[in-house]
Amino acid sequence: MGEEVAEPERTIPRAILLALGGAVLVYTLVGLAVVAALGPEALAASRAPLVDAVGGGGAAGLVRAGAAVASLGALLALIAGVGRTSLAMARHGDLPRALAAVHPRHQVPHVAELTLGAVVVLLVLVVDLRGVIGFSSFGVLGYYFVANLAAFTQQEDARRYPRAVQVLGMVLCAVLVATLPWPSVAVGLAVAVIGVGVRLVRQRGGAGRESSSA
Repeated sequence: MGEEVAEPERTIPRAILLALGGAVLVYTLVGLAVVAALGPEALAASRAPLVDAVGGGGAAGLVRAGAAVASLGALLALIAGVGRTSLAMARHGDLPRALAAVHPRHQVPHVAELTLGAVVVLLVLVVDLRGVIGFSSFGVLGYYFVANLAAFTQQEDARRYPRAVQVLGMVLCAVLVATLPWPSVAVGLAVAVIGVGVRLVRQRGGAGRESSSA
């Protein structure tokens, strides 16, 4: 999203740290409150812990409404991130070039975001979302594993954090992947292998065309 903000080298890292710190604080307070209200045993057995913690009634409706709004916010954030990843991949030819279009006024990848929105609607209508959530979790964790691996190769003069931070990030991503349902991991690995294979074939084909033209 560096194309869309002023002073991205300063703004984006600051926004990430502030947002992450706020999220950790909120999660910690909510977790402590739920444990205090239900106790560990009841919390482990609950399928809707926040609803159970408030005791039902009108408060339960507010909790469900808040969950819906939070889910919508998470969805919009993911579409924003995946849309810009699709934009970058389209620019490099890894996705259809049409997804690289940028709105002339708002400077956002509107074609990629609209396409993703349509895919999300289709998945909600025809697919069991429990499987989609597991696959999505694998994709996100794999994405951040690769991001940490890429950051590990940075030169020292361009490095923002020590390499130990990237190693920790990769290890934690791998640990979380191990907690996912095995079908989600298997499908995710298959998609990753196919994607890498297609990219290697395309690169070799491009290199072959360049050598023949030379």
